[in-house]
Amino acid sequence: MDNRTPAPETPRTAVITGAGSGIGRATARAFLAAGFRVVLAGRRETELRETAGGSADALVLPADVTVPDDVERLFAAAIGAFGRVDVLFNNAGTFGPVGSIDELSIEDWNRTLAVNVTGTMLCSAAAVRHMKAQSPQGGRIINNGSVSAHTPRPLSAAYTATKHAVTGLTKAIDLDGRPFGISCGQIDIGNAATELLAGIGGGQGALQADGTRAVEPAFPAEEAAAAVLFMASAPASANVRSLVLTAAGMPFGGRG
Repeated sequence: MDNRTPAPETPRTAVITGAGSGIGRATARAFLAAGFRVVLAGRRETELRETAGGSADALVLPADVTVPDDVERLFAAAIGAFGRVDVLFNNAGTFGPVGSIDELSIEDWNRTLAVNVTGTMLCSAAAVRHMKAQSPQGGRIINNGSVSAHTPRPLSAAYTATKHAVTGLTKAIDLDGRPFGISCGQIDIGNAATELLAGIGGGQGALQADGTRAVEPAFPAEEAAAAVLFMASAPASANVRSLVLTAAGMPFGGRG
């Protein structure tokens, strides 16, 4: 009988975009606490360093996910530091302009698409290129969608359109990744307590379908982070393809 102690398992590496605040910050800290090596990406270096908290397992890499060269540099640095990328959490996003479709400027529309869709595409493409080289182990991509990928808020045409597009990307990436051991899933979060949620309604409450405003229930961003960690921790033989997590009692099912 072999009584030798097994070699310790190599820590897995996760790249998290939008890691400087909100769900991204909470998720990065949850992954670090779980033993992951974490690459923290975002536009604001100071906030990223606050998230990292000086952890030896955190790599801070300021990057704009809408800029192809930034994304390529991000993943090259992640591979250079840790040797592989096991998980990508596409979290960076913006709510974009508030208004009906006839009130949106093309500039605001394009900015929202650039962050929420093109940024997700660029990061996923870079991750897949590296994950294919890791095949058959591959890797896992988790996209941050929104309950707006199911049912919109009033006056959120740009945001809603981008989140429906993210759902399409999630399904396509998961399908195309099958031969290489790459899986892709999506978490749709409703009313995690973040700066983005606080900005909806400007403190007056969120606009409802009947034209009234209401302060909606919220839940801690750390609970959303725990759900993302759950998705990331599934064995390679399993994939959480879709997970909807909302504040209890929020007006999601009753929209429209």
